Amino acid sequence: MRSTIKNFDRRLGHWFETYGHIAHRLALGMLFVWFGLLKPFGYKTTTSLLAHTIYWGSPEIMVHVLGWWEFAIGICLLFRRLNRIALLLLLIRLPGTVLAFFLLPEVCFTNSILTPTPEGQYLIKDIVLFTAAMVIGGTIHRQRAARVFH
Repeated sequence: MRSTIKNFDRRLGHWFETYGHIAHRLALGMLFVWFGLLKPFGYKTTTSLLAHTIYWGSPEIMVHVLGWWEFAIGICLLFRRLNRIALLLLLIRLPGTVLAFFLLPEVCFTNSILTPTPEGQYLIKDIVLFTAAMVIGGTIHRQRAARVFH
């Protein structure tokens, strides 16, 4: 019984290693496409907070720009050859996310930094998504090496 469980665990771990990064990349790409398209099509999201921290245009225009930017990130994540572009787009967008915590702390947090508002939770989620994308970026060279050696 113990060897059966060990064998199953080993096979399951191998399956996760083989397909986990691909599933992770595709799910993250679809999420960015989905959430990105909400903005230019007029669905209210908390991106307006981020649009208010970026001073390159009116918040109404910046929401559309950020939506299409997220859509582009998602498309680039869906196609492995474009993953480096996705990471660059994410890297450019990350400072705007972090900046909101400093410029609008009263909007991001309630009484303390330990209790974020829904807008603050959205920004924290963005940071988690960005770090998840970093994991994908860390596998680009490994995936290329695996194709060369297998």
